[in-house]
Amino acid sequence: MDTRTLVAPPALAPVLLRGALLSPFKRPRPGGGADGPRTRLVLGGVRIDLARLAAYERVCGFATGADALPVTYPHVLGFPLAMRLMTARTFPLPLLGLVHTSIEITRHHDLAATGEYELAVYVEALTPHRRGTEAVVVTEVSAGDRVVWESRSTYLARHRTAETPGPERDTQPREPAPAIATWRLGKDVGRRYAVVSGDRNPIHLHPLTARLFGFPRAIAHGMWTVARCLAEHPADGPVHVRAEFKAPVLLPSTVTYAAKGPAFELRGGQRLHLTGEVRALPAEAG
Repeated sequence: MDTRTLVAPPALAPVLLRGALLSPFKRPRPGGGADGPRTRLVLGGVRIDLARLAAYERVCGFATGADALPVTYPHVLGFPLAMRLMTARTFPLPLLGLVHTSIEITRHHDLAATGEYELAVYVEALTPHRRGTEAVVVTEVSAGDRVVWESRSTYLARHRTAETPGPERDTQPREPAPAIATWRLGKDVGRRYAVVSGDRNPIHLHPLTARLFGFPRAIAHGMWTVARCLAEHPADGPVHVRAEFKAPVLLPSTVTYAAKGPAFELRGGQRLHLTGEVRALPAEAG
């Protein structure tokens, strides 16, 4: 794999514009799967903008001023590098229409808000899916010579496949977790999260731009929904987090946060938007 070291994070606006302009020319093959970019982007000397971090914490419901970063915040740090890879000509899937379907996060150690880190992002795999092609994008955060945080995000590009889509994988009835809180989400949640995360996908910003992609109203970012849940769910020290995005959250709306043991979920009436779990890991030596 070719490793490319960057001296500064890529500017997101031109990267996203390039992705939008190239999207109509990217046509995944019907059988699904493809070869992705064999590039590992690395950015060293990363320090946290504490004002931006505090704004993120307020938008997502985390307590502000803590010494350790929220477990989801490194995703924001790595987002510009991930977008650079996913908007490259060598990435075969169109950026427009990509759906973030799941994320797994492993935090090996708490990350100090005043620390200095190295980011690395690469595309681990592109695999056939019953509805198109899935891309797995890995983000790693290192302090010194060890990885302290890593994630695997799965994105789905829907397109014609060689086989007829089968039934959904999660078809077993499940007992809902007990409701903990009800949240009324304003129509500006997507715009507020876009400011602190840099993710300005038009489906999150305004009803008019969301309608261009088939949504009746703007929808909340998936990473905002998981961060908002984790702000309520204990996730201290070494942990493994998994979340699956089941259905979009239209804005404005009222949703219910529910949890039982390590599991949590977000519901809107009878509709399940998000499922996840947080599991503690044994502390690593050193």
